[in-house]
Amino acid sequence: MAMNALELKKAAAAKAVEFVQDGMKLGIGTGSTANEFIRVLAERVRDGLSVVGVATSVRSEQLCRELGIPVASLDDVPGLDLDVDGADEIGPHMALIKGGGGALLREKIVAFASTRMLVIADSSKLVNALGAFPLPIEVNPFGLAATKLAIVEVTKSLGLSGNISLRQENNKPFVTDGGHFILDASFGRISDPEALSEALFSIPGVVEHGLFLNLAKKSVVAMTNGEIKVLDEADF
Repeated sequence: MAMNALELKKAAAAKAVEFVQDGMKLGIGTGSTANEFIRVLAERVRDGLSVVGVATSVRSEQLCRELGIPVASLDDVPGLDLDVDGADEIGPHMALIKGGGGALLREKIVAFASTRMLVIADSSKLVNALGAFPLPIEVNPFGLAATKLAIVEVTKSLGLSGNISLRQENNKPFVTDGGHFILDASFGRISDPEALSEALFSIPGVVEHGLFLNLAKKSVVAMTNGEIKVLDEADF
């Protein structure tokens, strides 16, 4: 029998916890799937598992503290053993789009500081090419209009176009934990993520973007029939 979205998230989270070993320093992601991982991890901690987590957002850190998972800052624990996080899309070679929850900058910093990154998701996140999910681009509020115009110009040179909208929350610009804004770019199919990444980073007002390339090596994916698949780059 097919599982609903929440059941799939819980199933993927339960499998992901099996990769956590006693004494690990963990990167802990942000979003609905990461929240399920935090809840399962908290059960293991109550049973005696010893870990310390570095959360990628204020929201995730609060949930960890509420459930009794020890947390630290990345300055206190600058090298992590494993980063566990969700994704908005998982494409070829395990390239990702992340940032739907607005924590992409901290998520990428934590992923880069980790020896391994494990992605947890359901099968709806698997795509043949990135881009159906709007690409989050974190930008400095200063010069927003100029930055947006520059994004339009550089992406046009790559054959990309589409609506680029300022993310809103309660009728105001959404503000990240780092004090930045997010532009959501509906480019459609992204045929060359590496070129797009390089082009976006050429713009001074762009702080970070949601293309996570060459970071994840393995993913835990819950299929609609309840099967849990552990995939690596060779499976894409």
